[in-house]
Amino acid sequence: MKIAFKIAVRFLKSTKWQTLLIVLGIAVGVSVQIFIGLLIQGLQNSLINKTIGNSPQITITSSASDKLISNYNSLVNKVKNTDNKITNISVVSDFPALVKNSSKTYSVLIRGMDINASSKIYNIVNSVYQGSIPKNSDEILIGKDLKDELSINLNDKVTIVTSTGQTKKLTVTGFYDLKSSSINQSWIITNLNTVQKLFSTGDKVTGIEMQVTDVFNAQAIAKEISSNIKNSNIKVDNWQSQNASLLSGLNGQSVSSYMIQVFVMISVVLGIASVLVVTVVQKSKQIGILKAMGIKDKSASLIFLFEGFLLGILGTFVGILLGLSLCLMFTKFAINPDGTPLVALYINYGFIAISALIAVLASTLAALIPAFGSSKLNPIEVIRNA
Repeated sequence: MKIAFKIAVRFLKSTKWQTLLIVLGIAVGVSVQIFIGLLIQGLQNSLINKTIGNSPQITITSSASDKLISNYNSLVNKVKNTDNKITNISVVSDFPALVKNSSKTYSVLIRGMDINASSKIYNIVNSVYQGSIPKNSDEILIGKDLKDELSINLNDKVTIVTSTGQTKKLTVTGFYDLKSSSINQSWIITNLNTVQKLFSTGDKVTGIEMQVTDVFNAQAIAKEISSNIKNSNIKVDNWQSQNASLLSGLNGQSVSSYMIQVFVMISVVLGIASVLVVTVVQKSKQIGILKAMGIKDKSASLIFLFEGFLLGILGTFVGILLGLSLCLMFTKFAINPDGTPLVALYINYGFIAISALIAVLASTLAALIPAFGSSKLNPIEVIRNA
């Protein structure tokens, strides 16, 4: 085996330009594979973060006539014990209402919650750009767009009209910006106690929201929760069932990425195999002499397998560096108007390692055809025809 390895190295050194071209060919294939794979994964992560990153991925609501959930603390404990992938659990109480100023009336959603707990989902605390979060009853946060519509300031009072016609004045303690115009214009955020008193719900809520560590496993976790709760009046929804078109688009991106990578690798394998087959012809005299000197057919085959392996190692190493460089350049040149990258740089070391392993294996397997051909060479005929 050592002799076969040394001969393989010598063969590669004797045709430096040919070796360089093969290494570059492998490097280009690997770099395209890594660049496309990381780009698609980065795009998916960016899309997920923008759409569901700051929102609940599983929600529990009531299908009872009053749409309220009682004994919610017990329900929260059951949810926590269902799966360790469940995080950031928060109870909410949501009701539609009207907010009035001197001349106009706006339709809003009053959201009562434990603001610190819900902030782990919505990032509310860090989104308050003026004032502070409500600490007492009858205090509220208002979104940036609604603030502009109402033309109000901190500590002003706004009049809330419920669906039953009751009115209540609430004090504005702060303004938030959740980077969504529809939310900023429609959500009025307050603590749970304020909503429960305003809408006379007692110690009940309208929903339980949570996130999971693996967003693509949300549907399976939601089924586990539903099985664990075993309550016909409780409904468990998840982002995957509510965003079928988004999930279909993400799956389509993944499939297209895999197809591109497969065809790139096939082209690399064919290129290596064809070049090494030619090498067998070029080196047939040397191989014939080696066989006449006593080298076995197995060792002759190993020479080309080692060549494929070494070419795969060199090409993969250069390809990884080139692929990461392409990713970095893409984030520098493909930018938004504000200067941020169109797709943030995303490095998946596991994906890179798997891609590298596949490339090395493919390069080694590509050498099987020339290896088989070299084992069939007859040394007498080769030397006679040389």
